[in-house]
Parts: sequence; structure tokens; C-alpha cells
Amino acid sequence: MQRSESRDEDFTAFVLARSARLVHIARMLCGDAALAEDLVQTALEKAYLRWDRIELGDPFGYVRQAVVNQHLSWVRRRPWRERPSGHAAELDQSLGSYVVDPVVAVDRKIAIAGALRVLTRRERAVVVLRYVEDLTEAQTAATLGVAVGTVKSANSRALQKLRAAPELSGSHVGDQS
Repeated sequence: MQRSESRDEDFTAFVLARSARLVHIARMLCGDAALAEDLVQTALEKAYLRWDRIELGDPFGYVRQAVVNQHLSWVRRRPWRERPSGHAAELDQSLGSYVVDPVVAVDRKIAIAGALRVLTRRERAVVVLRYVEDLTEAQTAATLGVAVGTVKSANSRALQKLRAAPELSGSHVGDQS
């Protein structure tokens, strides 16, 4: 009984500490707040069942992978389902946290959300994993279950689209500086 209580406490602490970041990732992947919360909830349910094995390794990486897998599974199984793109004004505050003026922050979030909507699901996933989660090309490929070359080409196409997006004019999308 003691081990079960400790397990529950450890899992609860993990959820409290990391769930906001997981929801942020899911929202960036799918563009819908409600679906993002569902994806994270499902991933956390699966993680809880395996928590004794997961907590010894990289629990955040495991659950992040589960969120991505759940998103890809949802997309594959329900191509006919309506997919709301979400509202740009609802994007996570962390996107505009570096801006002092709230009006500028909201405008920036709207611009980013609008630009992300033109990307394919794969391109969006690559951009989110590479630039929001700061994964390497190899880690992104492993997370998505594709070749590194696929990540490179999807990233290149995505950055090209983002550079051309009028909403982001004046930003430095994909600059290496």
C-alpha cells in the first residue's frame, strides 16, 4: 500500500509540474484548446498505467511522445472529422511573454496562429518540435516516426511558407543568427 501512495504522489507531482507545458505542445500541434487537453489527458492516462517504469527514465519525454503519437493517431483515424483550427487570441501566454504591451502580444499571437494555419500537419509538428520544444532533427524524426530527411524537407517547406506569410512580415523566421 505504501508504494502505491508514493507512486500516486510522484505522478501527481509530475502532472502538476509538467501538464501546462504538455498542453502547450498539444495546442501548437493541433490548434485547438479542447482537443489539446484531450490529447494530454489520454497521454497521461496511459503514462499512469506505466508510471513505475516511466519515472525511472525521462517521464516528460515519454509523455511528450505519447501526446505526439495520440495527435497523429487522431489525425489518421478521423480524416473526415471537422478539425477546428482554434482562435489565435487563445494561444498560450508564453508566445507573447517577451512583449510588454498586451496589444502587441495579442497581435503577435494572432499573426503566429494565422501563419501556422497554412502549414500541413507534418510541417506544423516539425516546427513545434524543432523550435518550440527545441529538439534536434534526429529527435524530431524519432518522435514523429519519420526519416531525418523528411524532417529536413518538411522544416524547409514550413520555413519557406512562414517567411512568405504576410502576418509575419518584419519577423526573422528561420534566421540562423
